Amino acid sequence: MLGRRVHVTGPARLKLGAELKKAYSAGASIRTLAHGCGRSYGFVHRLLTEAGTTLRTRGGDTRRHAAR
Repeated sequence: MLGRRVHVTGPARLKLGAELKKAYSAGASIRTLAHGCGRSYGFVHRLLTEAGTTLRTRGGDTRRHAAR
């Protein structure tokens, strides 16, 4: 687990990005990955993007149902 205010740069950032990409490609959600490494959703999203990950579309039903 990484500290919240620790800057991740250079080879460590590339390595973490590759590890997150592998887990995300295996089906883990960004929120799950963020919780697992103790970082924010935005940080994980940014690292996945930097690692060249093709992100999945939003899950679940995104349309609102009419009131019944």
